[in-house]
Amino acid sequence: MLAAVRRADDPHGVLRIEEVDIPQPASGEVLLRVRACGVCRTDLHVVDAELPPHRDCVIPGHQIVGDVTALGDGVDGAFAGARVGVSWLGGTDGTCPQCRAGRENLCDHPVYTGYDRDGGYAQYACARADFTVPLPRELDDLRAAPLLCAGIIGFRALRVAGVQPGERVGLFGFGSSAHLALQVLRAWKCEAYVSTRGEAHREFARRLGAAWVGDALETRPVKLDRAVTFAPAGDVVVAALASLRKGGVVAINAIHLDRMPSFDYDSLLWGERQIRSVTNATRDDARDFLAIAAAEGIVAETTEFSLRDAAAALAVVRGDAINGAAVIRP
Repeated sequence: MLAAVRRADDPHGVLRIEEVDIPQPASGEVLLRVRACGVCRTDLHVVDAELPPHRDCVIPGHQIVGDVTALGDGVDGAFAGARVGVSWLGGTDGTCPQCRAGRENLCDHPVYTGYDRDGGYAQYACARADFTVPLPRELDDLRAAPLLCAGIIGFRALRVAGVQPGERVGLFGFGSSAHLALQVLRAWKCEAYVSTRGEAHREFARRLGAAWVGDALETRPVKLDRAVTFAPAGDVVVAALASLRKGGVVAINAIHLDRMPSFDYDSLLWGERQIRSVTNATRDDARDFLAIAAAEGIVAETTEFSLRDAAAALAVVRGDAINGAAVIRP
């Protein structure tokens, strides 16, 4: 099969298109014929080595839509032929204190798709059967792929921020994840206040129904109940904190942050405001979000790329050069 491979000894940002063996599913795994794979900013952190390499070479990609074509030992035959999705959290130990407490997203020994194990920038991929999620038939391949991380983690960020129906919520940054979170907010009758750079992104937010659009440092017309930051910049976190009412919450939706600058406690954090990080997502988050997406017609705006153009897909995400999400179609 063809695959886009990231080798640890290559310069940062380099992906190789190579012919490699089709993987074989181990016990408890399924083999997927990849129908589509969304491109996530976390893939950039892997390819650009902002996350330290865990393997000498890896196939990135963790927003996989695929058909089950083979079963490993012990896998229920009902999986055969199913169309399923795979996300970033590719496995947990199931025995650590976090897993036993129902917090599998905080597992002490997690396995990540496209980082610890090969992902979906390929024609085939293996996944743990119990970490796949069935996809509603209402969601086609191309638009379902970005939902599997960008959508799910944005949904969890709204949960971590404690968003309630009808509240005013700030979205700081407006890429693949935020444009899906805004659609959830609209379904919950919330007002979305979007801070983003570039007029194309701002117009995109207006088109999706944002109540207000501007720059992160602009003064909003009202104080916000909640905020979610999507840009991996500490300065944006401070700006989001400054936008909150007393008792408000900022959820940081980023696996990597450039730094966390100092800020004034009395005017920004005092008043029981909170800053919370978002770490992975659970399988329950995935099932709940996909059900909402199917019921509410939440769709990702996508730009399609071939597998051979995987590096170009990463480049447009790196440069914030598209609205919505990039998707690789092997």
